[in-house]
Amino acid sequence: MNPTRKKRIFNIVLVLLFSVSGLSLILYSLNSKLDYFFTPTELSKVDIPSDKRIKVGGMVLSGSVTRIESKITFSVTDYENIIKVEFDGIVPDLFKEDSGVVILGFLRDEIFYAEEVLAKHDENYMPPNLNIANDN
Repeated sequence: MNPTRKKRIFNIVLVLLFSVSGLSLILYSLNSKLDYFFTPTELSKVDIPSDKRIKVGGMVLSGSVTRIESKITFSVTDYENIIKVEFDGIVPDLFKEDSGVVILGFLRDEIFYAEEVLAKHDENYMPPNLNIANDN
């Protein structure tokens, strides 16, 4: 075989090997950072391991929020099922009853232990009234 051809084939194989290894590292990294999103109804239908981090979205049930020092317990509903949530920390300013919430954490024994709470707001933005005096 021609030495130039051998060198060219070797370079092509080397580039392909590095490309495949780089792509596999990227896919592995993405898979380990992936969080699945569920509603309370979907959680009742699937079996999730207690060590798998997931996201749950829904509405905070009215009258379910209780605070003891920095620990907050509340219930999240999608108006079909309800899941109890425990969170130890400071919740966002937009967190309130009857508002949307996305929580990130682990499900153990029918209780969701949240690591992070994200409050959602509605899409209707109303800017503050601007008092502009007319110079007429």
